[in-house]
Amino acid sequence: MRDQEIAPGVRGFRIRRVNVVAITEPGAQGITLIDAGLAGSSRPLARAFSERGLSLGDVERVVCTHGHPDHAGGGAELAAAGTEILIHPADAEVMATGLRDLVRRPSMGRLFAAMTPVPPSTTDVVDGDVLDVLGGMHVIHTAGHTPGSVCLWVPRDGLLFVGDVLQRRFGRVVFASSLYSHDVRAARRSVQRLAGLDVKTIVFGHYPPLEEGARAVLERLVRDAATA
Repeated sequence: MRDQEIAPGVRGFRIRRVNVVAITEPGAQGITLIDAGLAGSSRPLARAFSERGLSLGDVERVVCTHGHPDHAGGGAELAAAGTEILIHPADAEVMATGLRDLVRRPSMGRLFAAMTPVPPSTTDVVDGDVLDVLGGMHVIHTAGHTPGSVCLWVPRDGLLFVGDVLQRRFGRVVFASSLYSHDVRAARRSVQRLAGLDVKTIVFGHYPPLEEGARAVLERLVRDAATA
């Protein structure tokens, strides 16, 4: 995804190999971002915004799909400028992991947490929350890739933002990476929480959106998760 309109008022930007989505609704108080990219992403994001007549100073909030450094790492810079950072509390807790805890209890999840700059403050988003964006953006807790991974569902437009809960590798949609996930089995089971959604477009954290046959693909994954 390279500077692509996903839906009216929803534009994706490819920033240092990570997809950052900007929601710019007419009449909205400010811009909402989905994910903040890596630490240091503010400058290239500001350039990409400026090419579209947008300003990074208008970003009111960032909703992080999870706490890995490539999705939440840029949050600390934005928070320093007054942007609200929304993230599931389970990942906010892991992000507070220090190097001492990493040495004492080493794990891939704690390593990633130690690599993620911690914002000065965050706002909790939890399962069942509905954010006042795009007619209602529903938070679905899909733990496994990280303890606090969430998907964001917009019924009005059929949009499902999955972060890294799903991947689109070599054109095929698959489960979260087993190498980078906190709990692989839980990550697969959590996909069942997406059953029944009338999805038209799946928006990934690192791959182009899937716009054709999205619901059928999701139904396949839900069936696969049930037998995993």
